[in-house]
Amino acid sequence: MPAPILSRRDIEFFLYEMFDVESLTTRERYQDHDRESFDAAIDIAQAIAEKYYVPIRLKVDSNQPTFDGKKVHIIPEIKEGLDAVIEAGLTAPTTDYAMGGMQLPQIAASGASAYIAAAASTSIGYLSLTHANSNLIEAYGTPEQINKWVTPQRQGRFFGTMAMTEPGAGSGLGDLTTSATKEEDGTYRVKGNKIWISGGDHDLSENIVHLVLARVKGAPKGVKGISLFIVPKYLVGDDGKIGDRNEVALAGLFHKMGGRGQTSTALSFGEQNGAEAYLVGEENKGLMYMFHMMNEARILVGTGAALTALTGFQYSLDYAKGRPQGRLLSAKDPLAPPVNIIEHPDVRRMLLTQKAYSEGAYALCLYGHQLSEDEKTAPTESERKHASTILDFLTPIIKSWPSEWGPKSNDLAIQVLGGHGYVNEHPVEMFYRDNRLNPIHEGTTGIQSLDLLCRKVPMNDFKGYQAFLAEIQLTAESVKLTESLQTYAVALQHAVDNLKEVTTSVMGASKTQNLDLVFSNSVSYLNMFGHLTIAWLWLRQAEIATKQLGKAPHSDDEKFYHGKIQAMKYFFNSELPLTYHWGNLVKNIDSASFDTHPDWL
Repeated sequence: MPAPILSRRDIEFFLYEMFDVESLTTRERYQDHDRESFDAAIDIAQAIAEKYYVPIRLKVDSNQPTFDGKKVHIIPEIKEGLDAVIEAGLTAPTTDYAMGGMQLPQIAASGASAYIAAAASTSIGYLSLTHANSNLIEAYGTPEQINKWVTPQRQGRFFGTMAMTEPGAGSGLGDLTTSATKEEDGTYRVKGNKIWISGGDHDLSENIVHLVLARVKGAPKGVKGISLFIVPKYLVGDDGKIGDRNEVALAGLFHKMGGRGQTSTALSFGEQNGAEAYLVGEENKGLMYMFHMMNEARILVGTGAALTALTGFQYSLDYAKGRPQGRLLSAKDPLAPPVNIIEHPDVRRMLLTQKAYSEGAYALCLYGHQLSEDEKTAPTESERKHASTILDFLTPIIKSWPSEWGPKSNDLAIQVLGGHGYVNEHPVEMFYRDNRLNPIHEGTTGIQSLDLLCRKVPMNDFKGYQAFLAEIQLTAESVKLTESLQTYAVALQHAVDNLKEVTTSVMGASKTQNLDLVFSNSVSYLNMFGHLTIAWLWLRQAEIATKQLGKAPHSDDEKFYHGKIQAMKYFFNSELPLTYHWGNLVKNIDSASFDTHPDWL
């Protein structure tokens, strides 16, 4: 039998035991749903993943999209898989029934989509970006724009992208040069070049709806002068019919180390008269609008990284259970049969580390999806605002921690397989390459760390920072009532106290010292806060597992819960102590990298 894509038991644990998704059915929007409908969505997604995506993993990885100067060529199996997802209604499972969606809670939709995301890698990115594109236009567009551009995207007829990065302006969006000129009829003409546009060109859909950042002539310099435009590949009439080709040209394809199912493109807009474009919202507010899509995409990146780590863990675990090799040190008989490699302590160490990283990362992402759900549908305004405050604060961590530690998990999966790990007859080396893109996607780790330390922590008089730490404190106080977990609850509280001390110190230093120096260890701060967050989530899992073990579950569940507790112990013993080292670098304003002269490198 092939290795499982994911652990279904683990998904059920997160959805129903840890995050209590069933409780959402008491909210008016979800009264039609119950556990049976949630499980049915997962069943459908698992079936699609196993039928359409697992069999083509190697083919997708070995056959990158090509461009012959006129047309992009993509293996046909990718479209077959996307069509199956669209036909199943999983294109936008959280969308209203009226728009063709399943109207699932966001966290339930994430659980339902997990199998497809794990099996398809970036091949499913065409639909993920389309969903995020539609959400943005729904939030800020006119009714006419929603009807013309969102409806066909929800139906799977049009796909969507976001086009921000330029050859001369990567993460520094304030320097973008793409221009927009207003016409007498209220439309605009956009001219400029964009790069790294995922899904920027293909023939997988009838049309492609680009959301493009550009500067209207005469607008203020920097980020305050950026506007957002809908720029379709093909123009669309008021009757909804596809018209002429717009001035959106594919300048070339990039070929990445992983994630090869989705085109990565360089696009040229308006090489002659300008590409016809339609303003979203108001001029000069484009970056604010785009952050609606970017923040959603950041959570998707973190979720994808976690799922890629999880599927690598499942594959290496399955391999280790069935691969005989060597004997234990304690074995004295050289003629004794070899043991399966999972019996070797170091292999179990690598598997347990993967479990701690990957399941911890996925718990973090689901927590983010839960916050996003509560932000929209929690019963009271105060609950919605509280969820929004924490989600805004945590987004850099949700994006970055899985993206950094997910590839480390995949690296260990390769090591578990030994020589079989780095050949493409096994997919673990592909998982690593796919996942290695995520620390760069949607803002590098360095950028996310500066966002966290310089902006999110002090924002609104430290409101998000304090609200989240209060959540951790509540868990620690609750867990201290369980005798077997008291030591870990106290360890978590000590780590929080250390984080507070580091934060106070660095914020004080920022008022009197060179900011570039003070914040030069921001990645260490992000690592510290991320590890603390994962420790908190593992303690929550261990608390649930301990209570369930007290109810004498059947043997399979007993093993499952012991696994949760053991992974928590590993993380607290081997990973949480690292937060003190990172904290010292930040608090003491270690200047080793800052003082390094470029000529010394």
